[in-house]
Amino acid sequence: MKTELEELLVQALASLQGTLLHAPVERAAIVVERARDTQHGDYASNIAMRLARSAGRTPRELAEAIVAALPASALLTRAEVAGAGFINFHLASSAQYDTLRQVIGQGERYGTSNAGAGQRVMVEFVSANPTGPLHVGHGRQAAYGATLANLLRATGHDVHREYYINDAGRQVDIMTASVWVRYLQAGGEALPFPGNGYRADYVNAIGASLRAAHGAALHHAAATVLAGLPADAPDGDKELYIDALIAKMRALLGAAAYESVLELALAAMIADIRADLAAFGVEFEQWFSERALGRSGAVEHALARLAALGQSYEKNGALWLRTSSHGDSEDRVLVRANGAQTYFAPDLAYHLDKRARGFELLIDVWGADHHGYIPRMRAGLVALGEPGACLEVCLMQFVSLYRGGEKIPMGKRDGQFVTLRQLREEVGNDACRLFYLMRSHDQHLDFDLELAKSRSNDNPVYYLQYAHARVASVMKQLAARGLQYDAAVALANLGALDGAHEAAVLTAISRYPELIAQAAASRAPHLLVHFLRELAQAFHTWYNAAQFIVEDAATRNARLALALGAQQVLRNGLALLGASAPESM
Repeated sequence: MKTELEELLVQALASLQGTLLHAPVERAAIVVERARDTQHGDYASNIAMRLARSAGRTPRELAEAIVAALPASALLTRAEVAGAGFINFHLASSAQYDTLRQVIGQGERYGTSNAGAGQRVMVEFVSANPTGPLHVGHGRQAAYGATLANLLRATGHDVHREYYINDAGRQVDIMTASVWVRYLQAGGEALPFPGNGYRADYVNAIGASLRAAHGAALHHAAATVLAGLPADAPDGDKELYIDALIAKMRALLGAAAYESVLELALAAMIADIRADLAAFGVEFEQWFSERALGRSGAVEHALARLAALGQSYEKNGALWLRTSSHGDSEDRVLVRANGAQTYFAPDLAYHLDKRARGFELLIDVWGADHHGYIPRMRAGLVALGEPGACLEVCLMQFVSLYRGGEKIPMGKRDGQFVTLRQLREEVGNDACRLFYLMRSHDQHLDFDLELAKSRSNDNPVYYLQYAHARVASVMKQLAARGLQYDAAVALANLGALDGAHEAAVLTAISRYPELIAQAAASRAPHLLVHFLRELAQAFHTWYNAAQFIVEDAATRNARLALALGAQQVLRNGLALLGASAPESM
């Protein structure tokens, strides 16, 4: 509908060129929006106010000329000028009926478009360190990233979903040492667990798996392991202690055996993460390993490219990148004086690799604590000769869980956290997906466990799904009465849908394509949740006020067509959100 009205304006403005307008008007400048107050019309445009100065007319004068030049259209009952120069459009009832026909005819394709024109987009999300199970914060990233990818696909983008496995670096080494200590304890060694280790139950399980796989081959006496180590917390520094323990483990086991422990721990954690996300309905086209990136020579390639472009320099024995020349607050170290790469170097190489694979737009979903890293990454890409605008970062704010009004404490390192799997098992996948998406990703989310499990209209998940199930129930009642829905009769008698409640449902379903386009363009899946709640409310209100299965066949079939149309839109929207559309509740 919105597109058709914009096309009418295009034709009107074209007819005014050479008279009131002295130059062609760019298509992107012609925008039609839903009217804020339906008493003033269904849609409105401020195009006259935007073009008035160049036309040498007042906005109202130009608006009147545009309205007079509009082609005749069955979409409109009238177009009128309001205020200082707004153009308000009043739709004909038949236009809303045409929308219902589109819903019925297009089914699951209704709402999709080619707005993205095949643009290749990579959405990288979750990408949690494989040092423990996914927690509830990762779940929010998973729900957001998966739904954003769905929205982009629905609007014609060529979307690739990727999980970057941070399987290199110090945190993986700490995980490896934690597993080895549990392995030694399982073998009877009275070895204290490091204060900075990962101490949750999953580490015990991996330690037991390590012993089952290697027996005593990796075993060393506690006295041998502890010899020469500095004091751990609280008497000493836990960071120095864990680093010393990792170094001792490497020395005692040797490179190959150390690597075998690391690989076993990583394999266990990655398998757990993959299974958890798959059960959550979140899949990826690729799982990309940081360790594989390092082995491929990609980091050295990126560093060589920076050097060739004159973007890096040496200072105090370290290699620096001129990020301050491209919008960052200061230059950044790529390689330390001791020869060790900073995490910035492989991150840059990874994003350069994304571009080399042909992705035009890179959308990264990060935690809110990475805010300061955005200008650095964008500056690094510019230094590599890539456009800074190719990188978008969506920052996810934190999640707090509440049970009975009390906040649940969470902390990953000490094992006091709620996993995504635990949350899913308690409230279900559908509640997880929708509750995660109810608020904008840049707002803190309070997740009410009791509300998520409730079967009441206060629970938005129940409210949406109940609307879908109610339509299914109506169709079952129809069959029980020995009646059938006749689509031909329905489509021939849509004029019977002349009530205020029916108009509200028609208006709601007509907004769906615009809403999908808006949610995708603004990277805002929560807009879809809010829209579906509004559609469900319009449907429930109509359902409570009217009889669907009436004697008159024309009226009955028309109402059933509208109910089925609302159900189709609810089903389409829930599918994009990753939630089910039950036939019964």
